[in-house]
Amino acid sequence: MQLNFDKGNGLLPAIIQEAGTGKVLMLGFMNAEALEKTIATGSVTFFSRSRNTLWVKGESSGHCLKVGEVRVDCDADAVLVVAEQLGPGTCHEGYHSCFFRRIEGGELVVAEPRTFNPETVYGNSKTSSPDPPRDSGPRS
Repeated sequence: MQLNFDKGNGLLPAIIQEAGTGKVLMLGFMNAEALEKTIATGSVTFFSRSRNTLWVKGESSGHCLKVGEVRVDCDADAVLVVAEQLGPGTCHEGYHSCFFRRIEGGELVVAEPRTFNPETVYGNSKTSSPDPPRDSGPRS
C-alpha cells in the first residue's frame, strides 16, 4: 500500500462518512500509525495535531466509529473511511455530524438539532455553538 503522507507533513486528511446514509460525519487527520491502527482494530483512530498523539474516536464519549471500509483518493493523499456511528452523534458539540452548520448570508447558521448534551457526556462544556438550530427553509 503506497500512500502519500508527504504532502500533508506526515498526515492524511481522513473524511468519515456514515455507512448507509452517505452523510459526512467529520474530518480528521491520520498519520501512518493511526491509519494502520484504524485498519487493524476496526475503530477510527486519528492523530491529534494539537496533542501530538493518537486518539480513538469515542474513547471519552463512547460514541465510537466502527470501520466498514477505507477508500483512498486518486492521488493517494486522502482517505475516506466509511463507518457506522455507534451512539447519538459524532461531534463533540452534541451533533450527529461535525458539519451541522451552513453558511447563509455570510453567517454561520446551525442547520441540525443537537442529538445529545455534551455537558452530560463530557462533564463540562466543550461547545462553542450553544444556539439552537434556526429553521430557515428546506435543508439539502
